[in-house]
Amino acid sequence: MMRQSRQHGEASRVYNEPMSATLRSTPAADGFWMPAEYEPHAGCWMLWPERPDNWREAARPAQQAFAAVAAAIVRFEPVSVGASAAHYETARALLPQQVRVVELSHDDCWMRDVGPTFVVNRRGAVRGVDWRFNAWGGLEGGLYFPWDQDDRVARKVLELEGRDRYRAPLINEGGAVHVDGEGTALVTEECLLSPNRNPKLRRQQVEAYLRSYLGVSTIVWLGRGVCNDETGGHIDNLACFVRPGEVCLTWTDNRRDPQYPISRDALERLASARDAQGRRLRVHKLPQPGPLTLSAREARGIVPREGTKPRIARERLAASYVNFYLANGAVIFPLLDRRKDRAAASRLRRMFPGRHIVGVPAREVLLGGGNIHCITQQVPARGLRRRHSPKGAAGRSAEVSALTDSAGPELSVSF
Repeated sequence: MMRQSRQHGEASRVYNEPMSATLRSTPAADGFWMPAEYEPHAGCWMLWPERPDNWREAARPAQQAFAAVAAAIVRFEPVSVGASAAHYETARALLPQQVRVVELSHDDCWMRDVGPTFVVNRRGAVRGVDWRFNAWGGLEGGLYFPWDQDDRVARKVLELEGRDRYRAPLINEGGAVHVDGEGTALVTEECLLSPNRNPKLRRQQVEAYLRSYLGVSTIVWLGRGVCNDETGGHIDNLACFVRPGEVCLTWTDNRRDPQYPISRDALERLASARDAQGRRLRVHKLPQPGPLTLSAREARGIVPREGTKPRIARERLAASYVNFYLANGAVIFPLLDRRKDRAAASRLRRMFPGRHIVGVPAREVLLGGGNIHCITQQVPARGLRRRHSPKGAAGRSAEVSALTDSAGPELSVSF
C-alpha cells in the first residue's frame, strides 16, 4: 500500500514487501483479530465498475461516481483501485493522480465483499482473511455467474500488500460483518443463516467460524437487512458500530414502510444485547433516504444478460445512509436524497465529533446494488493495540438512547 505524507498529500510507493503465504491455522489461534473500521488505516482498496449488465450506460456514470468516492477518501488516506486490462486507461484517466491504479481482473466491483478482511495482532502484524465467495447466493439466488475472478481478488490484494492469508472455509462477505475491535461482531440472520450461503451449517457452527476468523467472542444477531437488499441482508447497510458500545441503525418512523418492522426488530434486539465487554448498547437512529426507486430511464441503460439479476424499473432501491466509509479523520457518506442529505450529515456530525463529514453523490453506486461502504475495504495501520480483550458477558436488558435532531452548528457537506 502507498504511504502518504501528511504534508501536501505527497505519496510514495513502498516496494520489496514480503511475499504472501497461505496459512493453515486461524486468526484467533494465532492471536489476530479484526480491528474496528474507526481505528487508524494504512489505506483503502477499491475496484473499478465495468459490467454493462449491472451498470447503466456501459458503466460510465458509475465510473464517475467511483472516481468521486476515491477522490474524497484519498484526501485522508492512500487509495488503490483495481481495474481490468481493458479499463485500466479509463480508470487512470478519471481517477486522481495520487490514487494508485493496478491491473486486477474481477467480475464486479464490490471490494468490501470480495476483498480480504484484514486482521491484526499485538505485535503490529497485519494479515488477511479470504472468505469463499459465491456472488451472494450462488446458483440459488446469486446475482451473477460466473464469479470465479471475484473469488480470487482477496488473494491478489494480499499478495500486492505482502500480507499472509487465511483461506476461510465459510462462504461470507465483508459487508456481512461489522466489529467493534473489542470482541463484538454484528451480523444478520437473513444473510449468515441463508440456505444459499452455507446450507449445512447451523447457527452455532457459523458463530464458531466467526470467532475463529474475526477474533471475536460475542456475536449480536439482528434479523433482516434493509428492505430489498439484494445481498441477502448485509449488516453494513443496516447497522454499524460508531465506537465501542455505540451502534448506528438505519431508521424510519413511517409504520407503513416495509423498512419499519425491520428496523424496529433490530432496535429491540440491540436493546436486549450486551457487547463483549458487558456494556449496554447505545443506538443512534439514522433516518433513511427516500424511499427511492429505479427509474425507467435508468433501467433502459442496462444491458440484460443471462445469468445476471435483471434491473426492473420502479423497483425499490436499498438506500441507506449507514452505508458510509470511515476514513482516517473523516466520514465519507452517500448523498442520495436532497430532501434528507443535510439532516443525515447533521446526525453523522453528532455521532462522529472531530471527523470531517464528506458527502459524495452516490445514486449511481446505489443503482448497482450497494453504496460507499460496499465498494471500499480498509487496510488497518500497523501497530494497532486492542484496548480490551474479549470476555464473556451475560445479556441483560440494554438501555437504548435514540438521538434526535437538536439545535447545533449547521454542517457544510463537501462534495
